[in-house]
Amino acid sequence: MSQGGPRVRAHPGRAVVTAATVTLAVGLAACGTVGEPSDSGGITATKGGSMIGLLLPSSQSSRYETWDRPLIEQRIQELCDDCTVEYANAQLDVAAQQQQVDVMITKGVEVLILDPVDARSLRSSVEKADRAGIPVVAYDRLAEGPISGYVSYNNERVGVLQGEALLEALGDKADGAQIVMLNGSPTDPNAATFKRGALSVLQGKVKIGKAYDAPGWRSEEAHASMSSAIAALGADNIDGVYAAGDNLAAGAISALKAAKIEPLPPVTGQNAELAAVQRIVSGEQYMSVYKPYQPEADAAAAMAVALRRGEELDEIAETRVDSPTTKNVPAVVLDPVPVTVDNIKETVVKDGVYTIDQICTPKFRSACEKTGLIG
Repeated sequence: MSQGGPRVRAHPGRAVVTAATVTLAVGLAACGTVGEPSDSGGITATKGGSMIGLLLPSSQSSRYETWDRPLIEQRIQELCDDCTVEYANAQLDVAAQQQQVDVMITKGVEVLILDPVDARSLRSSVEKADRAGIPVVAYDRLAEGPISGYVSYNNERVGVLQGEALLEALGDKADGAQIVMLNGSPTDPNAATFKRGALSVLQGKVKIGKAYDAPGWRSEEAHASMSSAIAALGADNIDGVYAAGDNLAAGAISALKAAKIEPLPPVTGQNAELAAVQRIVSGEQYMSVYKPYQPEADAAAAMAVALRRGEELDEIAETRVDSPTTKNVPAVVLDPVPVTVDNIKETVVKDGVYTIDQICTPKFRSACEKTGLIG
């Protein structure tokens, strides 16, 4: 694999950092030419020979189409110039993703990178791929079944960072404060881990007035749940909101604003989406968790190409994890980074995820000036 650049290495609880992960902006300059857009969620392919399948779960979060897909495709082509990337997006439809796996098997992909809509429901599809001799790399979520590798972030640490930030935002009012928890989708194994991490920090420090799941991570679910919490607890009795993701934060904030709650209580988030960063700048959202996309994409691409070549993953993945069905899976586990108004420049701007101009549009210019993002 030396011809493709430095190997991706991982240690438990530590981020993977390689020369290939430093400059997102440069890598993305070429990404637009890698594959054709797939608005319908159907299979699309890049040019090449050997086929590697890439199945992503949704476009509910902007990260998948904006970052994960182009970065994975770009890195695969850097490592394997005769590889074709076959791509599809399930748009949160389990049956569609199961069918997409079937199509990938029929088309003869040699490796499959899979971010499952529902880890348990996709188990039979992973087993089907395994029977067809197709190794599966679980991406971002730990798929069930006989997977060959796994790439994600330290998801319990994500929840810990969110919980710590919420306590920091509450300050002296944390003791006895009442919060609402808006957790992720019950079919997403990461959501349970985020929640566990958050509770390890919050339990015993604050009162959890209401807690809800958000099927499919949909913002409208968060809006409805937040509205219910306001009705049940009272508008003056919500001191903070644990939102597991940025789209859930958006739904919660819209419900809080609709109830004319001022000032808004601190709200957490995850994925450092552009709209979330702008909400952080404007003071509507307290924080998000940034999970640098490039090292995750690089590791998945490196695993897929290694498996396509029949190579072991030991030099890529120096960590092992257990899924509910498979033990000792070679894994790359990366460190997440909290983002608040104080470190936007040092995180998402420095890494080239967003420019100051993208963040500080006319609507947010005054807020950007107040926070020091622009002079």
